[in-house]
Amino acid sequence: MSEREFDVIVWGATGFTGELVVEYLMQTYGIDGELRWAIAGRNSDKLESIRSRYQPADSKKNLSTIIANSDDPASLGAMVARSAVICTTVGPYAKYGTALVEACVDAGTDYCDLTGEVQWMARVIPQYQQRAKDSGARIVHTCGFDSVPFDMGVWHLQQLMHEKHGVYATRIKGRVGSSKGGASGGTIASMLNMMEEAKEDPSLIRSMADPYVLLPEGAPRGQDGGDQRGAVYDEDFEQWTSPFIMAAINTRVVRRSNALLGFPWGENFGYDEAVLNRSRSQAKLLSLASGVGMLTMAISPTRKLAQRMLPKPGEGPDRETRESGRYEVFFHGIHPTDRNRDLRTSVSGDLDPGYGSTSRMLGESAVCLALDTAQTGGGFWTPASALGADYLQRLQTRAGLTFSVVSG
Repeated sequence: MSEREFDVIVWGATGFTGELVVEYLMQTYGIDGELRWAIAGRNSDKLESIRSRYQPADSKKNLSTIIANSDDPASLGAMVARSAVICTTVGPYAKYGTALVEACVDAGTDYCDLTGEVQWMARVIPQYQQRAKDSGARIVHTCGFDSVPFDMGVWHLQQLMHEKHGVYATRIKGRVGSSKGGASGGTIASMLNMMEEAKEDPSLIRSMADPYVLLPEGAPRGQDGGDQRGAVYDEDFEQWTSPFIMAAINTRVVRRSNALLGFPWGENFGYDEAVLNRSRSQAKLLSLASGVGMLTMAISPTRKLAQRMLPKPGEGPDRETRESGRYEVFFHGIHPTDRNRDLRTSVSGDLDPGYGSTSRMLGESAVCLALDTAQTGGGFWTPASALGADYLQRLQTRAGLTFSVVSG
């Protein structure tokens, strides 16, 4: 799309995470280099404030600003027609994302976002898949902490397993080893919106509980069951584990990646996620806390109380919290015939996972779509299935992620 005016437009640049993406792109690529990019939102004064805050005084040109509104399809259409890629941080996506996806699909414009809203993805993928294939638009969801370290972590392990042993792991366990960071009002708003949608349509609860809800239509289902709920002892890690709240997103994305790649890991490939704990008592305590937290969000009166107490959209962790954050996730791949050839890898990040690291992962997904050779045609993709090796390199050389072999 070299004829487009911009390679990337950051939509939602005045929001909490959007501003972090702007800061990252400016620090990494500037505005005088190969990446032609702009910022967009609905408020010109706020956009100008963002531009003046981050644009270097010695830049040869100004960072372009674009006005558009989620409630104005014509403005969205005009915006997406100017860029090869739209990078959006505007959520909840179930409220504000569908019109933008439709505009990108119709214009043949690539798209990446931060959504973890499974119920929304399950709606828009079948609705717009054929139109995206026809126009050539590559739509890539879940390009933040949910689900890049997990989706790319599994992909990375499988590449290594095949290089080393000529086979793929039949099952992989994702285990969160450590994580430190703050919460954002945008993420909380998305969770609350999902609960409100489920209140209006109880069938969404069953849909979100389906481990294969994001598989392409007609794809074979594997043997994975529901996500872990209680404390479980993991013999491979020799540690107790507790439920991981993001497993309900990440596991479905990983299974979709396997399907989109043509089931190289097998139609019965299994994947699950949990949190590693120091002791049985800690695992039980965290399992209980997780259950109470989900129950609080599920019941309308307590959900409304939590909404008043939790961070609001546009709020998030301060710079000190983001820069002191970190995370490490382990992946244990099980060899199909010889457990002595199991492989264990890790993915770690050097910033707060939800915002510091997420803004970098999203920014690099947009740049990868814009500048690297396309690996796929139009359609709805996952990070691993659409971006693969080019994205892995960008994550390691620019975004502060480390992919390592632990054993095997």
